[in-house]
Amino acid sequence: MKFNIQNTFSEELPSDPIQENYRRQVRNACFSYVKPKKTANPEILHVSEEMRQELGFSKEYVQSKEFLQIMTGNKVIENTMPYAMHYGGHQFGNWAGQLGDGRAINLAEIVHNSKRWAIQLKGAGETPYSRNADGLAVLRSSIREYLCSEAMHHLGVPTTRALSLATTGDKVLRDMLYDGNSAYEKGAIVCRVAPSFIRFGNFEILAAHKDHKNLKLLADYTIKYFFPEIKERGKLSYVALLKEVSKRSLSMVIDWQRVGFVHGVMNTDNMSILGQTIDYGPYGWLEDYNHGWTPNTTDSQFKRYRYGTQPEIVLWNLYQLANALYPLIEEVDPLEKALNDYQETYKKSYANMMITKIGLFSDQENDHLLIQDLEELLQLAETDMTIFFRQLANFKKGKASDWYAIIKDAFYNLNDIENDIKNRWNDWFLKYDARLEKEQIGDTQRKDQMNNINPKYVLRNYMAQLAIDAADEGDYSLIDELYMMLKRPYSEQPEYEKWFVKRPDWARDKAGCSMLSCSS
Repeated sequence: MKFNIQNTFSEELPSDPIQENYRRQVRNACFSYVKPKKTANPEILHVSEEMRQELGFSKEYVQSKEFLQIMTGNKVIENTMPYAMHYGGHQFGNWAGQLGDGRAINLAEIVHNSKRWAIQLKGAGETPYSRNADGLAVLRSSIREYLCSEAMHHLGVPTTRALSLATTGDKVLRDMLYDGNSAYEKGAIVCRVAPSFIRFGNFEILAAHKDHKNLKLLADYTIKYFFPEIKERGKLSYVALLKEVSKRSLSMVIDWQRVGFVHGVMNTDNMSILGQTIDYGPYGWLEDYNHGWTPNTTDSQFKRYRYGTQPEIVLWNLYQLANALYPLIEEVDPLEKALNDYQETYKKSYANMMITKIGLFSDQENDHLLIQDLEELLQLAETDMTIFFRQLANFKKGKASDWYAIIKDAFYNLNDIENDIKNRWNDWFLKYDARLEKEQIGDTQRKDQMNNINPKYVLRNYMAQLAIDAADEGDYSLIDELYMMLKRPYSEQPEYEKWFVKRPDWARDKAGCSMLSCSS
């Protein structure tokens, strides 16, 4: 099959002059050429039908031997030179220096129907940026990334996408929880797709090296291809770039909070310049509505990347991007204004998001107090976020006394909802009912609108783990079942009702269901 290859990143930006594939510190370059590692006995497990169509691939092609060989590292697309990106980053608040694509290799940029897509293999082998790692990925983490990136897209959350999931036939040694218990697991590769995989860290590393020439080239390139709405020129264009990245990043994190997604490792090298969710590592879905929860074992002590701090961490990361862009602007005030705008807009955006989640579509003076009381109540006893907000749509005006029957399935332990807590819930629903009376829409319309905002199905960690456990035994059917269900997360889908339940007790402390490591 012939691809409409239009490589821009590798043709318009400087490459690493060394082409041997060994670990090294790279200078004065945006990427290093490197070929994927050949795999022993690859097998395609799943292909995203939507991404197949987006890329213009025929059904016959994705079933071909050539597709299998390209997507598992055994063949390079004709007339292309794969590469790994050069970037740095702040990890857990500290500058980590050079990082780069340690296990991701970019194959090419394909343009179809006027859309540009960069195609990348994750888990395709060592690169100059692999440090002490092997550059490979295992099946469990690959299943999680494949399913989640597609699920997030259908939830309406900005995200990178996935085209294919494959096993390699190789065994990969991993210490899943960093506890000294290494074991061999099935190797796998995910083909990731996005308009670009440029991160905050791509700018940071060039600024750190005082490579202002290439910093400018990268910024100009990014604006040219991915922010064409920026019409300013010179220094003002880089201020405008920060503003646009801030807007997109804010939109992304508000959606995270809306659906209960916790990224788990929001380092600056895991922040897309396009405001898309990138790098699905130790992520998790908020089940108990706990603002202090993080799925990342590495972050279990300080919980820097917990659910409740995600919007603030995005701002912190934007400060690092602003610092990286500063050499191109040499003025502090416009950068600070852009970041201050984020803070002001965030407060309004978050409030609006929460208000619409409870079915309010007109502004009232004290709505923020109703939300504040609700968030406090949700954290008094273990309450499932997804079920609560979905069931809340069934509330009817004038029926405040019915609240318990409507939302009781969201509580993990009904014995916790007694005495003072139950009275507080009752008071809240009386206020909620009074507030709904001021809305001009009826119960049915409000329910429909709420159900378009509050998903019924999300990729809970225990679901992904069940798919992983089955896949380890050679059964890949659950991958497809979850994939199909998560394509319509806001629809009732009675055939999948068994997945609209709280996290089972067995998953509360099970590895892969409650906490994960960065290598997961």
